[in-house]
Amino acid sequence: MTSVRDRARGCLLGLAAGDALGAPAENLAPEEIAARWGVLTEIERGGTDDTEYTIFAATVLLRHGHALTSEDVARAWREEIVARLDGPMRGAGFSELGTVEALRRGLRPPLTGRWHAHGWSDGLAMRAAPYGIFAAGDPDEAARLAETDGRVSHTGEGIFGGRAVAAAVAVAMTGASPAEVAAAALRAVPEDSWTARSLRAALDVAARTPRPLLGRALHDAVVMAHYPWTDLAPEAVALAFAAYTAGGGEVEASVVTAANLGRDADTTAAVAGALAGAGRGEAAVPARWAERIGPVAGRCLPVVAGQDVRDVADEIVKGM
Repeated sequence: MTSVRDRARGCLLGLAAGDALGAPAENLAPEEIAARWGVLTEIERGGTDDTEYTIFAATVLLRHGHALTSEDVARAWREEIVARLDGPMRGAGFSELGTVEALRRGLRPPLTGRWHAHGWSDGLAMRAAPYGIFAAGDPDEAARLAETDGRVSHTGEGIFGGRAVAAAVAVAMTGASPAEVAAAALRAVPEDSWTARSLRAALDVAARTPRPLLGRALHDAVVMAHYPWTDLAPEAVALAFAAYTAGGGEVEASVVTAANLGRDADTTAAVAGALAGAGRGEAAVPARWAERIGPVAGRCLPVVAGQDVRDVADEIVKGM
């Protein structure tokens, strides 16, 4: 029987592996990835901001538990991110950069997530997995905690993306099937939201399309090709869940499928890896990937430098 600790470690290891595998494919189309790698299956370099922000979110959660407030999260941003910046912020997405500027101007949540123009980004979705681990088996609580965090940096569809991922991880932590995990994600967001519509469309495509043809079919179904940025939460979350279900919930199949879809590939592969890792446990993460996952460098967030996702997972389980 897979223990809660094994699932927690699998979740964050799967996330970190997906982050690292998908990084070189970010902003590429499936055809470009195929031309360069054939199929991208091996980690070439370390992860990006996805893993570091996930660790940061976990550390803040562990201080406050179920009593977490948006002001707690904002305080941590001010004291541990904004106050430590020396020059431009490195490796962050648009929502994170906008949040830092909002905090510098003295704004408080939820205005910090509404003030900038990127509240729809996937920056919350990429860091929402710890809330699902912490509230394993309780998707409503996991979604609530993710939204509490998200009000600092996001609004609208950006928050919905985080709610979907957190709720799904909470259900995956029980060993549920990919179909049950995806259903939990849909229940966590408004039925008529862009996120829900994209999720339903992507899951439908994944169910009826052979994996070799999945990339183009998904792009046609949910990708906003006319928009210049790839970090749209409804799109990234939909691609991640499609890859996870198409991969049958297996870690390697889910992560490889997501990374080879391109677009915001580090985030989509990280989310797919978190879902699959939570469902299958630490041993399901390929050893050749796991051995490449060590303490983070803190290139984006110096405050988390030296922390290992395995240790972070263990601390979350202890704090449950």
